[in-house]
Amino acid sequence: MQSTPEVPALYAGKPDPHPYAVDVTHHGDVQATADRIAEFKPVAVMAAGELGVELADSLSETLAPALGMPTNGTALSRPRRDKFDMIERIKSRGLRGAEQIRVRDEEQLHAWHSKVGGRVVLKPLRSAANDGVSWCETPDDSVRAFRALAGRRNIFSEPSDGVVAQEYLVGAEYLINTVSRDGRHHVTDIWKTHRISANGVPDLNVACHLLPRRGEIQDQVVEYGFQVLDALGIRHGPAHIEVKATPGGPCLVEMGARISGLDLPGFTERATGESQVGWSIDAYTDPERFHARCGEDYVLSRSVAWAAMVSPVKGRLRAYRGLDELKSLESVESVSTLVAPGGRLGPTVDDSSYPVTLTLAHDVDEILLRDLRTVHFLDGHGFYELEDEPGDEEQAEVESALEGEPVA
Repeated sequence: MQSTPEVPALYAGKPDPHPYAVDVTHHGDVQATADRIAEFKPVAVMAAGELGVELADSLSETLAPALGMPTNGTALSRPRRDKFDMIERIKSRGLRGAEQIRVRDEEQLHAWHSKVGGRVVLKPLRSAANDGVSWCETPDDSVRAFRALAGRRNIFSEPSDGVVAQEYLVGAEYLINTVSRDGRHHVTDIWKTHRISANGVPDLNVACHLLPRRGEIQDQVVEYGFQVLDALGIRHGPAHIEVKATPGGPCLVEMGARISGLDLPGFTERATGESQVGWSIDAYTDPERFHARCGEDYVLSRSVAWAAMVSPVKGRLRAYRGLDELKSLESVESVSTLVAPGGRLGPTVDDSSYPVTLTLAHDVDEILLRDLRTVHFLDGHGFYELEDEPGDEEQAEVESALEGEPVA
């Protein structure tokens, strides 16, 4: 089911490869859409992406009386999408959350940042994939970021409904994927993210590495994550929780009431034999089996990771240098070029602007980690060969003159 008639910018030009018998499009009337899909006697409504979270809540709540469908209801739908309300909700339930404000105007933001001090983060209230996330060192930086974000459409083509400013959380970031049924929560996979500072972004995600289910940090973030699910009213279905392990303990970045992205479920299935997708199917179609197995630890049969290259350049791509060397790494299983030679390349600043992504897998964890480090060694200015475009020589002369260097 399509939750909007228009294809959002994030999905433009990316047709779904799976055939469907029927394509239902939501035009704004929840009851009309519910009546249409009720013909198929669905057992569940699940959001496939962030844009569908609130509609999935509304449809499941509408269909529940007639079909006995599990639903998380709509009472907490907004805090499950709105990043400001989300953090305020968990704090109201006694959980640690970032200091923040819903930005009202430039003066309020400048005064708040001056009081908080240090680095802060500004982001759209309802977007995803790090769209529009800005790291600001000074109050003036925050004001400039707010001006850029105010009124813009997000990657889902939704008009902006506001900006949140939050304290910057220091610590490693972990991704926890879960499935719930009747308020019982099960962990399907836990990932540690690897981050670098590049292109003006101090926390750019460049890899995710699947961790064993148990460990000191895993136990801490999972316990906190389950409390977040309870606070946000997640009783049924999948969730994706992003948590920073700060010196003061786990702290929520944000939570999505949906299946994880980046194909993490697919990677998890290759490493453990099961995934968040399979567990979600059980939760909705075979709750007895779900409850009988809920809480079992997943077991890694191999080490897996996802990684991305980070473009520092802008222009028309001629070729990737070192691509063959990248593919020859022992644990690299596949390489996907998201920007093909001949395409326009820009600096990577978020999850939607990677030029190349990779999947890695190996029986020995240290070999995989070695190759992850090698991937980032191969990346950089030397990895990208750009075409000479009209005006390049004149631009080079201007830049050299500005720098006070002789022009060849």
